[in-house]
Amino acid sequence: MIEKQLYSACTSILIGKKASIDGSIMIGRNEDSKAAWPKNYIIHPGKTHETPQIFKSNANKFELSLPKVAYKYSATPEWTLDEGYFEEDGINEFNVAMSATESAYTNDNVLSVDPLVADGIGEEAMINVILPYVKTAREGILRLGQIIERYGTCETNGILFADLEEVWYMETAGGHQWVAQRIPDDSYAVVSNQLAIQEIDFNDHENFMWAPSIVEFVTKNNLNPALDGSFNFRNIFGTDSLQDQYYNYPRVWYGLKMFSPELEFTPTSNNMPFINKASRKLSVNDAQAYLASHYQGTQYDPVGAGSPADKKRFRPVSLAKTQEAHVLQLRPNMPKEAAGIQWLAMGVAAESTFVPFYAGATQTPDSYHQARPKFNPENAYWVYKHASVLVDAHYGLFEPKLQDVQAELRQKFGQVISETDQKAVYHSGIELKTLLTKVNFQNAELGLTRYRQLASDLITLATDLSPLNYKHDTNL
Repeated sequence: MIEKQLYSACTSILIGKKASIDGSIMIGRNEDSKAAWPKNYIIHPGKTHETPQIFKSNANKFELSLPKVAYKYSATPEWTLDEGYFEEDGINEFNVAMSATESAYTNDNVLSVDPLVADGIGEEAMINVILPYVKTAREGILRLGQIIERYGTCETNGILFADLEEVWYMETAGGHQWVAQRIPDDSYAVVSNQLAIQEIDFNDHENFMWAPSIVEFVTKNNLNPALDGSFNFRNIFGTDSLQDQYYNYPRVWYGLKMFSPELEFTPTSNNMPFINKASRKLSVNDAQAYLASHYQGTQYDPVGAGSPADKKRFRPVSLAKTQEAHVLQLRPNMPKEAAGIQWLAMGVAAESTFVPFYAGATQTPDSYHQARPKFNPENAYWVYKHASVLVDAHYGLFEPKLQDVQAELRQKFGQVISETDQKAVYHSGIELKTLLTKVNFQNAELGLTRYRQLASDLITLATDLSPLNYKHDTNL
């Protein structure tokens, strides 16, 4: 059984509130698919319909009746809906954050008895039919789980959920199976295109959720390879292939190297734990740094000093096919409208910058709308991709200038968030929403202005780097 072609090949990070430096809950992911496939950033207002609405997928024949009430939420849809919505990530008005999906594979044994459903729900539809209709992360998991049980799914996926109290990771397998695990408050997890959840404790309803028939399904079809009878979801439903060794495991290894350096694994280790504790408290900058990483400090860095073979040996976290990267940060100690921040980096995370957008805003900047697949200097996606392409042309020379700009923006964005947070506690209702919307527009313009300046500087420097150049006497 051949699994459906994956739409994206992403990398994810999830961080519990006691594992973070400021008590934040964070989920983040790189959306990796195509090198020139623009994304938009929008906010859907809440709506109440007189009759139930019908969702119809543009990717397959999946259809679903929707509730009459839809909550406000943000999203990053494709530039075109012809191949599906792919809204990918967002935060709703109840501060439920969702990122969908981390693509993965189900093994042949499982697919032979529970094949994928061609017209079942897939990545492209999940944000649309889940995020506007739930008030907690658990509700999101249950809603998606029930849809998968009834309609099936056309892909194997991991889905990230969070609210102001909890972080959850949900995985689907085969056509109708799923489980979810709560990330402990003091822990984190990194995931890279493989089923990651391990031991399931069916007596622990606080930290695990699952499809009601999953145990019966596994038992009936003799799918559990464990000698001791334990139920390891990764081992039962997942894969451990040569592709995993070179494409998936190294990205998990590098995340552990960044945050738990005391753990001793190799890039191709197949026994790295799903849940881990960091050696220090993690910040939003740490989450962003992981999503922007490419094995820096090792011989496997594609733009480092390793051998040609080592530099191309493993698939990095950040790569040219990233459409956008996001970190969804939820801060329990803030007013409702200011609690959620959607940090959004258009294009390649390693060469872009994460711009903070308060989820309580009412609209998004024009520069984040109406992207097209051809370069447009007015569109945010293309502004960041433009600078990225210029850096790539002379990476060794231009990377320090890029890093200076990124550091400058991190500091400025941090200052803006700190100042806005102090103001937010004195506002409420429409006044607060207006303030947050204004700040979001200013943050967007700050990032675009600085990256346009960077592009201008790089073009000027590149004028003397032509292969047609020739060293000559200064008097000639």
